[in-house]
Formats: sequence, structure tokens, C-alpha cells
Amino acid sequence: MAAAATPPGENKKIAAIITEYRPGSHADVIVGKYLEGFNQDQRPPYPRSKIVSMFTEQVPKDDLSRGMAKKYKVPIFRTVQEALALGGERLAVDGVLLIGEHGEYPSNDKEQKLYPRFEMFLKITDVFRQSGRAVPVFNDKHLSFSWRQAKRMVEISRELKFPMLAGSSAPVAWRVPSVDTPFGEQQKYAVAISYSGLDIYGFHVLEALQAVVDRRRGGETGVRAVQCLENQACWNFIDQNGWVKRLFELALTHSTTRKPGDAKALVKTPTVFVVDYNDGLRGAAFLMTGMVEDFTVAVDVEGRAAPVSTLMNLQPGRPHHHFGCLVQKMESMFETGKAPYPVERTMLTSGILDFALESRIQGYKKLETPELARVRYQTPNASHFCKEGWGPDGKRLGAV
Repeated sequence: MAAAATPPGENKKIAAIITEYRPGSHADVIVGKYLEGFNQDQRPPYPRSKIVSMFTEQVPKDDLSRGMAKKYKVPIFRTVQEALALGGERLAVDGVLLIGEHGEYPSNDKEQKLYPRFEMFLKITDVFRQSGRAVPVFNDKHLSFSWRQAKRMVEISRELKFPMLAGSSAPVAWRVPSVDTPFGEQQKYAVAISYSGLDIYGFHVLEALQAVVDRRRGGETGVRAVQCLENQACWNFIDQNGWVKRLFELALTHSTTRKPGDAKALVKTPTVFVVDYNDGLRGAAFLMTGMVEDFTVAVDVEGRAAPVSTLMNLQPGRPHHHFGCLVQKMESMFETGKAPYPVERTMLTSGILDFALESRIQGYKKLETPELARVRYQTPNASHFCKEGWGPDGKRLGAV
């Protein structure tokens, strides 16, 4: 399909397709940066692209979309098709933000929130098909709660030949220390630690893990098995595996939110997602609610005396600097027509989480995952995290 029609050098026109836009929502901290600037203070710096239309599926009592749209003269359309066509019949924008996070939606028996990202994506790509033209798409967080749907979304992006970027803000957040895993070197073990709910933050911690392990020798080779462990079984997993205990304790040294006291007393429901990769790498992603409120990782690299470990530093209040880091990656794709890192990372992470939660409801069985074992991709030799953070006033430091 043909590329976007806006001439080089002009501001790209972006449609925002949203489930809910309220204070503190992902729409607030993503779309808000386009409308109000990276610091959301109505001052430069701003993203170079411009939001030119919105669609919101739900309008809660504390909705921001109507007021922001009026203030910044951005039309809100009644359908996804109209938002992409700017009220006409054919695609009239240069890129799409799909923010299917927040809103009143049911959950399934695996405690997955059934956000309609897949359904919204199909509506977006229907407009591409009808127009004979496709443009870059950014999808916030999981591609879908369902592995099958996530895989299908990537297949459609390949079929229609448009660049796609997706995922969490954790991998691109300011790191302390500012380090990455060495590119092209073999890894043995990896641990990531975070907190909060199985679905909502389980995805974040798994993508934090995936972003540091997919730089290993040979690129991503796929995942052969996944298991979820909770409560005493989680503590046993730490105690019975020396590599886990060592990397877990090292990762925690970077936490700035570590609560004092015994971990077993602090964490009421410890959880770990154990990931076995095709090439022998073993990963473990922990949710330790009550002990920490940040993201840390530690990775054993063969031939290196010390593991690589760091904090993925998420700003706890506005303007949520890490989302600005993510917006920079969206902007790179909108301007160049190329995703800065593979969407397959988020596809695989979505699948790992789906199977991990399936393991949980099947009595914490270790599940073989031949579907995930077939996933292969190579991330480029570039580090995409922000190299600077924020000042005492909370505003971002350094160039955008």
C-alpha cells in the first residue's frame, strides 16, 4: 500500500483512537503531550506531529477529551472511520495512535481486562483497505489479551505493509545507571522485578524483561515454556534457584522504593512468571506488591564477571517522563516510516503473559508454548531508553 501523502518536512497528522480519556489515563499522558507539550504545561518542547482528530469509545464523568478537544480545536468524531478520514470517505491522516487502555470493560476468568484493542485495530485497518493506503500505527501496551489476536494484528500489519510500534513505556524510560545489555552477547539468566496487578503490570514487567534479553546473541529465538508461580511457591522458586536469588537481590539494590522489612511479611501475594527460551536462556519476572513500586532488572551475560543491572525509572507524577520517552519513539516512526524496534517484541510479550495467566488458572502448570517457540526477530543494535531524566521541578532534562 502507498505511504502517507503529507510532504516531507510538514507536521504529520495523527488520529487518536481511544477507549477513555480521563485524568491520569494513558490517553492523558500520551495525547496530552501532543496537545500541551512534553511537560504538559502548554510550553515547548512539543512533539512535531499534530493530533488532528479523536475518537473515544467511552465518555466517563471525569472525561477530558471534550474539554481538551475544544481548547485545542481537535474534532472528535463518532466513529473510528470518520476520525481516520477526517469526516470524509478515505484515509486523511499520516499516523494512528491506538490507546486501548482504561475504561469500563469486563474481565475474563484469567483476570485479563478485555480491552477492545483488536476490534479497534480491525476498524483502523478496514479504513486502510478501503482507501488503498496505510500509515504507521502505534498500539499502547499489549497488542491484545489474546495471543491469537496479538499475532493476527502483526500479520495484518505485514500484509498491508505499514510500520507498527507497540508496548510499554518501561523499556524506554530513563535508566539509572544508564546501561543496556551488550548487543550480540550470550545471556544465561535474567530477572525483572515490579509490582501491581497480574494483567495491568504483568505486561510491563515482562516487556521490561524482554527489552533487555532480546539483545542477546542471535536475537530473539522464541519461548518454549511458561509458568506462573504464586505465594509460597514463588518464595520456594527464589530459595531453590541460586541464579534467581542472586539476580533478584542484585536487581533490588537499584530500587528507590524498597520498603524496609522482611520481604515475606511485606508481600502478601508474590508472583513470578518463569520464561524458558529456546536457546537456553531462563527468565523470571516478579510482581512484588508491597515491597517495591518501581522496575529493576538484572541479567547474567556469559563471559562477564558481573551481571548488567539497572532501574527503569518511571516518574511517579506528572508529566510522567517515561511516556514522553515513548512519544519520542512514536514520533520516530511517524517521521521515518520505520519502527525503531520490532513490534514482535510486544507480540511475544503479549503471548507470554497470556500463557502465564493460563498456567495460573490451570493450577500453575508449566505450559509448553510451541506457538511462542516459533517467534523470531532481531532488534537493532541501538539503545532506545532516555539518557536523561527530570529536574527538581519535575520537568524533563535534555533535548527531545
